[in-house]
Amino acid sequence: MQTTEKIIDEKRQGEALNITTEKKHNKKLFLESYGCQMNFSDSEIVASILDKEGYATTQNFEEADLILLNTCSIREKAEQTVRKRLSQFNQVKQKNPSLTIGVLGCMAERLKDKFLEEEHLVDLVVGPDAYRDLPNLLKQTDDGRSAVNVILSKDETYANLSPVRLGGNGVTAFVSITRGCDNMCTFCVVPFTRGRERSRDPHSILNECKELWENGYKEITLLGQNVDSYLWYGGGLKKDFKKATEMQKATAVDFAMLLDMVATAVPGMRIRFSTSNPQDMGRDVLHVMAKHENICKYIHLPVQSGNTEVLKRMNRQHTREEYIALIDDIKTILPTCALSHDMIAGFCDETEEEHQDTLSLMEYVKYDFGYMFAYSDRPGTPAHKKMDDNVPDDVKKRRLTEIINLQQQHSAERMNSYVGKVHEVLIEGNSKRDDQEWMGRNTQNAVVVFPKTGNEKVGDFVMVRVDSCTTATLLGEKV
Repeated sequence: MQTTEKIIDEKRQGEALNITTEKKHNKKLFLESYGCQMNFSDSEIVASILDKEGYATTQNFEEADLILLNTCSIREKAEQTVRKRLSQFNQVKQKNPSLTIGVLGCMAERLKDKFLEEEHLVDLVVGPDAYRDLPNLLKQTDDGRSAVNVILSKDETYANLSPVRLGGNGVTAFVSITRGCDNMCTFCVVPFTRGRERSRDPHSILNECKELWENGYKEITLLGQNVDSYLWYGGGLKKDFKKATEMQKATAVDFAMLLDMVATAVPGMRIRFSTSNPQDMGRDVLHVMAKHENICKYIHLPVQSGNTEVLKRMNRQHTREEYIALIDDIKTILPTCALSHDMIAGFCDETEEEHQDTLSLMEYVKYDFGYMFAYSDRPGTPAHKKMDDNVPDDVKKRRLTEIINLQQQHSAERMNSYVGKVHEVLIEGNSKRDDQEWMGRNTQNAVVVFPKTGNEKVGDFVMVRVDSCTTATLLGEKV
């Protein structure tokens, strides 16, 4: 598992998600999500389940009958944010004693019963594999009892549920293809909060993608903790594939095959995927990306460190040299492909020389952008149990600053390389700064802003000539 699946834009953190529906409801749900794309996708599953139980979503928590926070445990800061948010609900709870407050997701799985003991205003604790049990758990809270279900599943993928699309633009959507993770990186809590890796039935994935296309969506992101290790052989955990029958092995579907199937099934749909793992990304995936124009030329490829010894301590199953070889192949097979990364500064025992290796790797790759963090010791992880978090905070911060500064330099270089060229852009909505301008993304996932002409709308593909840029945004005009 990566340090983080690609983290949602900070402006979406804590977003109160809203359903548009024609069904009749008599109860109101306030649902807020934190963390990664998977959490936001899971919230859509929760909304679908509770929609059938008569809950309409609201963006005003003061009028809610049920408040749910879908939480993240990747970093300590994420947990602190949730705790502060829960304390804000205390006054509402005092005014409305019948209000039910619940914690979902990774933080619920990690803390379990401790949540009920520490946060007295929490009535409900539900792990990522127990959302189907929400109606039963809510009956317990209606009777005045606290309710907990954090049982991890070997086969739950929510494949037969149609997610309610929450708070989106009607243009882009997530499609979950795997759950859980088997990688056991020493810094990561995900295998313990989301369980072992299992893949979703490819037919259900294809059906969801086709349904999204029919409903007007123009871009999907295939989502998982580690999409490249997708493996469907009839159900079950990936680790049990060696026990599969010869027929199951012969008819198994891996990620390259799935990606090819999806691109063929919805040829007009833009397709992205996240998150990849260097050890599992086969060259066949790169060739499928080259084969289909509708698969975006962008890969989020977390590396975490540029030093092989640090990678060993992290239990990453790749070396610096293997990662560089993969980068070389990407640039050969997909010359226009953009790359982004996750990077950790100040992992256990990291020396100055090891840190310099990270900077030199960044110089070699020249990523378009990245997600960069100082190491955060997470209780329950192998690193917490067996290693000393012994890099001083001031050193961590200085190294992180050097990583961020270098990435900003590379981002500027990469953005400048797109200037003077014409890009196909999918319009996602208004520019944040000016409602007379559109905002969209090109195939490399770069944000493009351009003036409205009156002849286009959200969801259109348009050609834009890029004339200038900032370190994060391309600026141009429709041609």
